Amino acid sequence: MEEVLLKAIDTALSKGATYAEARYHEINEFGIIVRNGGVIGVGGGLSKGIAIRVLYKGVLAFAATTDLSTEGVLRAVDEALSRARALSYTPLGKTPVERLSPAKIGRARYSNVVKKPLDSMDIDEKLRLLKELHASAKEGVKECKLATTAIEYTEQVERKIVMNSDGGYVDSEITRVATQCNLVLAHPQKGTANRFFGLGASSGLEVLKEWDLHARFREEAQALDNVLSRGIEPPKEPVPVVIGSEVVGLIVHESCGHPMEADRVWGREAAQAGESFVKTRGVKLGDRIGNELATVIDDPTIPNSFGFYLYDDECVAARPRYIYLKGVLNEFLHNRWSASIFNTESNAAARAKDFSSEPIPRMSTTYLEPGNQKFEELLEGIKLGVFVKSYMEWNIDDERWSQRYVGLEAYLIRNGELSEPVRNPVLEFTTPQFYSLIEAKDRDLKFYAALCGKGEPGQAIPVWMGGPNVRLKSLFVGWR
Repeated sequence: MEEVLLKAIDTALSKGATYAEARYHEINEFGIIVRNGGVIGVGGGLSKGIAIRVLYKGVLAFAATTDLSTEGVLRAVDEALSRARALSYTPLGKTPVERLSPAKIGRARYSNVVKKPLDSMDIDEKLRLLKELHASAKEGVKECKLATTAIEYTEQVERKIVMNSDGGYVDSEITRVATQCNLVLAHPQKGTANRFFGLGASSGLEVLKEWDLHARFREEAQALDNVLSRGIEPPKEPVPVVIGSEVVGLIVHESCGHPMEADRVWGREAAQAGESFVKTRGVKLGDRIGNELATVIDDPTIPNSFGFYLYDDECVAARPRYIYLKGVLNEFLHNRWSASIFNTESNAAARAKDFSSEPIPRMSTTYLEPGNQKFEELLEGIKLGVFVKSYMEWNIDDERWSQRYVGLEAYLIRNGELSEPVRNPVLEFTTPQFYSLIEAKDRDLKFYAALCGKGEPGQAIPVWMGGPNVRLKSLFVGWR
């Protein structure tokens, strides 16, 4: 593959490109789907191909092919060049990029640590584990009926070789394990409730022991049973609110990570996934969005994280990105193209879903920086409040300014202690309101796996999002 990639780069340069990039991208997946203890499907798939990008007359263009022969790849080079020529006559060609931004281009070969290989458990063992989770969930149900358990289990090995005309060369292999789970409970008088959660890591099968799926399903079902059968309305007056790390992770992903993606700020995402308040409201780097406790970090280098990588898909060395720093907009997420438009350096945010996708600015592991308190200290002094541990649904506007989260597992706080379950509490605030209302954070940093969608055609890529438990100043809690 390396010889073919190098040939593609040399050919593009010889035909007038000022920059050329070739990426071999292979994804090998295996999955199991189980519902109510019965197997729905078992299967796998392999996708592999080569992606080409060229910078020609100020226009960056992309093409991809599944034909891995030299001839097939060179046809993709010609296709990318042809697209660049065509795009030069469009509005995109009126803002040419003469060169991609400077960056710390790397030459490396790496993989994540796998202690227990994916083939160290046979398929029967994996099937048995997943099928038994329905029974574990049943153990946690007392007042309600367990209507459905649905589990999608996935193993993935992603291999990439990325080379470019600036001397970049990165050969990487990342192994991931993930599962998406859904529990549905029904009560004859109270209706239904469902709990969806995902687990994922860049890891081998050793992560299954860490997850302890039997205990997780039992506890999730028990909490859902309690809320559905005994949940009460939240207080009608504004009260202090403690938000769990799962909800905090979602909030920072949606209200910080997405609006700080540079291509979205520039306007490219407007017709696809929405805009950014940074563009629509005239906000700029250096402006304040919250108080001193509002530091949000995106770090691809955290070991075992679902979005783990050491070099991005442009061979730029990864590092932690401080998107919000002590309440101030600090840096956008950039690939080299967007960084050149903003006259800055790339911070290694270029990611592509597969060979048929172009690398665009993306998140990896986005989280609110933890504090130094214990969870119990967050509750101290609260005579009446609400703790929202997990969420049922959420909404956010196109510019990532106004947002709404409906809690799932939630509890009243009475005299500094958790009390009765609360059903369907609703939190509504703007982005600056949330980051300004933070009053305290505990030290318990937790992460949650997800597939983050973006782009056109859509790219769903693995990410972690998380944070500590957070106490907010008094807030009106709605009820759905």
